Amino acid sequence: MKEEKQIVIDGTNAILGRLSSYAAKQALQGKRVIILNSERVIVTGRKQSTVEKYLKKKKRGGSSQKGPFFPKSPERILKRTIRGMIPNYRLGRGKEAFKRIVCFKGIPKEYENAKMIKSGKEKHGVYMNLAQISKKI
Repeated sequence: MKEEKQIVIDGTNAILGRLSSYAAKQALQGKRVIILNSERVIVTGRKQSTVEKYLKKKKRGGSSQKGPFFPKSPERILKRTIRGMIPNYRLGRGKEAFKRIVCFKGIPKEYENAKMIKSGKEKHGVYMNLAQISKKI
C-alpha cells in the first residue's frame, strides 16, 4: 500500500471558496487533506444576504424524508462546499478524492503538534464565519 501525503490546514480566517478550491485540488492530486478550525472559516459579503443564501439552500431540501439535504454544522458546510468543487464526486477519481478530505471543528489532540498551513490572514470588512452561519440556519 502506498504512503499518502498529508496536508493539515488551519482554517482560521480563511475565505471559504479559496480554501475549498485548494483542498479539492490537493485531494485530486492524491493527498490527504485535514482542515482544522472549520468553524472559523469566513464567508465575505453582507451578513443578511449571506444568511438568506444559506436559508434558501436549506429550504430547497423539501420534506424531511427526501433530499437534497443541506448540512447545518460548520464542518459539514465546509465539506459540502469542497464536494461541489470536485468533478464527479460520485464516481471513480472524484469519489476517492472526496474520501481523503476530513474537516474538524476545533483542533483534535492528535493534530495539536502537527505542522499546519496557515491559510488566512486577519480580514477587514464585512464577513461572517461558519459558526455564525450555522447558528442562523
